[in-house]
Amino acid sequence: MKYNRVLLKLSGEALMGEQQYGIDPSRLEQYAKEIKKVVDEKVEVAIVIGAGNIFRGMQAGRMGIDRVQGDHMGMLATVINGMALQSALEGEGVYTRLMSGIQMDQVCEPFIRRRAVRHLEKGRVVIFGAGTGNPYFTTDSAASLRAIEIDADVVLKGTRVDGIYTADPEKDPTATKIDELTFDEALSKNLKIMDLTAFTLCKENDLPIVVFDMNKPNNLYQLMSGEDVGTIVSL
Repeated sequence: MKYNRVLLKLSGEALMGEQQYGIDPSRLEQYAKEIKKVVDEKVEVAIVIGAGNIFRGMQAGRMGIDRVQGDHMGMLATVINGMALQSALEGEGVYTRLMSGIQMDQVCEPFIRRRAVRHLEKGRVVIFGAGTGNPYFTTDSAASLRAIEIDADVVLKGTRVDGIYTADPEKDPTATKIDELTFDEALSKNLKIMDLTAFTLCKENDLPIVVFDMNKPNNLYQLMSGEDVGTIVSL
């Protein structure tokens, strides 16, 4: 495999599948099977998942909810998604641990860096829930931070498109795919890959990002095998 330890970032919206809200069991099962393929090859996998399928902290203002309160609601929603993914992975025979940035001992472990690394070394998939544990930070930022903390080789950002394009391919038919670019090029072109905090963390710590289509069957395995999948951003 091309990488030994990876941080896989999944969006909450991806779990909706064809639904308008919540979790699609078939999409959950698909992701679990895809992750199992690389775990079976002895790749150490950590996962950060968003909560856009349940609640976004940014929605809070429109609902009359304080932003900090709203962000905490969003963090709790990521734990719900993490528990669902954990259950799906264990259904495939994959050993997992769910760790949270907010202490909730009855459902998951608190995030402790050394313990997380030890779980990975033992072949367990570690799912990081509750973001960074702090308001005003996105799950993209949590993914970058956790990847740096566990010394991951790369951040794999699973999306609905097969890489980075010159424009939104779902809106602009003339958009062309970019196979490789630097952090500085991405910034100068104002490409919306991750939020700026997350992107800067990766750049400053020389942590490459690969953007790829997680919904395409076998794509994750092919990427890990070194095939030309998605777009890589590096120094």
